[in-house]
Amino acid sequence: MQRRFALVANEMARQLQQKYPDTKICGYVQTRSSFNFITKQNNVIYTKLLLDEDINALYKKEKLDLNFLKKMELEYLQSNLWSHVELDRIIRHNQLVREYPYNTPRYSHEDMLKILQVTIKNILNFLDKEKPDVVIFSVIGALSSSLLYCIAKAKHIPVYIITPARVDKLYTLTSSYKKFTEVEKIFANIKEGSESHFAKDREKALKFLRAFRDTPAPYAKTDSIKNRPINKRKQFKFLLPKNALRSLQWLNTLTYQYIKDRHKTDYSTIKPWYFFIDKIKQKIRVLTIHSNLYHEVRLTDNFAFFPLQVEPEISTMLYAPFFTDQLWLAKQIAKSLPIDFKLYIKEHPAMYGKRPKKFYTELKKIPNLRLIKPSVVSFDLIQNAKLVTVISSTVGWEALMLHKPVITFGDVFFNKLPGVQKCEAITDLPNIIKERLAMNNHDEQLLINYITALYHESVTVDMIDIWEIEGGGRLKERAQELESLVELIAQKIGLQR
Repeated sequence: MQRRFALVANEMARQLQQKYPDTKICGYVQTRSSFNFITKQNNVIYTKLLLDEDINALYKKEKLDLNFLKKMELEYLQSNLWSHVELDRIIRHNQLVREYPYNTPRYSHEDMLKILQVTIKNILNFLDKEKPDVVIFSVIGALSSSLLYCIAKAKHIPVYIITPARVDKLYTLTSSYKKFTEVEKIFANIKEGSESHFAKDREKALKFLRAFRDTPAPYAKTDSIKNRPINKRKQFKFLLPKNALRSLQWLNTLTYQYIKDRHKTDYSTIKPWYFFIDKIKQKIRVLTIHSNLYHEVRLTDNFAFFPLQVEPEISTMLYAPFFTDQLWLAKQIAKSLPIDFKLYIKEHPAMYGKRPKKFYTELKKIPNLRLIKPSVVSFDLIQNAKLVTVISSTVGWEALMLHKPVITFGDVFFNKLPGVQKCEAITDLPNIIKERLAMNNHDEQLLINYITALYHESVTVDMIDIWEIEGGGRLKERAQELESLVELIAQKIGLQR
């Protein structure tokens, strides 16, 4: 029950118990505000709830046992334990509680290992006592959820992750964050010649693909340029009288809540003064970024397109943990291109004003690189690029649907398809680029089959609106929209008869 999604998860739990009364539910909750909401409601009966903040606090009295950690690494986690620490933005980088690019850990190496240790112990105890038949995630985005995911799998407890299908408002379930497992099962069936069984889904896939190609648009409205403050005028709208008053009232409320908070020492608590300081720093960065920093788009160029991604986010930290340094990666892509190529780089709309100016000035030192304004629509670049390179960005999926060769550096669902190649080792990149440019093996039929499988294995729910924009604040009015997703979960975990 991750952060704000906990409110949505609670509503889904209510619907499951209402329709399937014998269903027993326990929960691992992140953030105390979500925990307080869930414990005060009386619509769902939980057998047990764990709060991540309470577990984290136990590290102060924990004695570090390296033998225990090594044993856990061998028995349960099938990978190095430190990767779980690296995934956690708060514990490892002190971000989320501080605004990016702040990156000074608040814990020592030993303290991080103690946090790791107490979290493993509590998850093991929790699973041993509750004995869940399935674990359902909204995202694998922190040390606790990453450990829970790996330990559950090691114990052969089925897991499902609720994830956007990147088509329309579709959401699907997968048992692996690296790919769409359930979609791929259907995709395999369609490839074997059973297209007729999926005629309705195929019709939807064809309709979507035609509409997308006619008028390309991001699947998430939050990624649209028009919905982001990507210029100085929008960034400083908060100074308008009515906006300034609203901002001041909100800051006063935040400060009052912090003063009254009996648990202000929780590791995930945002201190009001740090929030204010970091926002001021962001506005100063906006002022220092001048229009002469950017290059104009030249459609006569032979160019590869590399869109920058949001930081800190699972898009790099989980899906591509060894390619999180985007400045370094840009240099590697640029040096791997043919001699007559440029590398076009554009900032993610959500990152405007967040990166230090030095980041962009370092990019501009790359001779064959052109830095493009954030206000330029990415689809214009995709359609004119000879090649699209992404870490794990949905831009890669969009480029694939627009017949462009794609290179990825992370674990993404569309790696499965022809026309896409994942770069596992950076030394292979020059040859991969050469191969992609010489032979774009796009397969339209397989793309249609895959989108058909997406429609078959997904349900329509505007989770971006319900969760990310509204933060679960209007669940009473929008509860009905979650019913199809709840039924999909019920089907997968065997509750439907």
